[in-house]
Amino acid sequence: MTVAVYLPADDKTQWWVDMLQALLPGWVVAPMEAMTAPEEVTYAVVWRPQTGDLARFANLRAIVSIGAGIDHVLADDKLPAGVPIIRTVGDDLTQRMREYVALHVLRHHRDMPRQLQAQAERDWHAIVVPVAPRRNVGVMGLGNLGAAAARTLADLGFATRGWSKSAKSIDGVETFAGPAQFDAFLSGCEILVNLLPLTDQTRGILNADLFCKLAKGACIINCARGGHLVEDDLLAALDAGRIKQATLDVFHVEPLPADHAFWSHAAVTVTPHVASQIDADTGGRIIAANLMMFEETGTCADLADAQRGY
Repeated sequence: MTVAVYLPADDKTQWWVDMLQALLPGWVVAPMEAMTAPEEVTYAVVWRPQTGDLARFANLRAIVSIGAGIDHVLADDKLPAGVPIIRTVGDDLTQRMREYVALHVLRHHRDMPRQLQAQAERDWHAIVVPVAPRRNVGVMGLGNLGAAAARTLADLGFATRGWSKSAKSIDGVETFAGPAQFDAFLSGCEILVNLLPLTDQTRGILNADLFCKLAKGACIINCARGGHLVEDDLLAALDAGRIKQATLDVFHVEPLPADHAFWSHAAVTVTPHVASQIDADTGGRIIAANLMMFEETGTCADLADAQRGY
């Protein structure tokens, strides 16, 4: 079995290659650009592959996304038809997301941006906020990561609600499902966390219309995909006071361009796509296990559904 590995130029491709090679004895693992016999490649492990790269491999059995989302793979309009796509998920990635969501929900709940501003101004300013059970927090997307984040927020005491495409049941979380319940989910929501998969139906969902359905002065946390957010709508909502603060971990263009308005906006916190950042040690073990299972059985637990987009 031969595995081609591709990550954008600024990432540590060789680090991933070395890790996977150690975990897959008897397999051949190499950077995609080093593959001189494309017909020998049976698996591709990728993050944001370039258009047409995967179409070169006529004997490809499966594509592995280095991450929980597969939208970056499906963005290739020359993707070979019918090749299964395997997601990379696991306890470590879920734990990282739980930490990130809890951190930033608590930041917004306790109004830490204003507290830090007060410190900079040498202003002894006591900010009083409601206790967590009186703070309405919503999570959009109740897959593995979203459900875990919602449970964490409920355990912290927040009045937690969740919305998903199909009905879900989560202890301590009020759940809503489908388009018919979307407005009810948004109504009164004070902190909104987006963990939806990026599909044709969810692209641009964080827009002016949605912002107007939240509680006035709500906060937004986007740690799913940049394509969910209409950036100009958020900037306008922030400047108008409709949205109070935003934490953004994902963007349309990454790295975020140095001249982008988000960098300097007083109400925006920018993090560099690290909410559930995967590393070669953790990810390598998950990917190697999935590849060996797929090679043996033709399937694995983390197989994605390309038709659904996740």
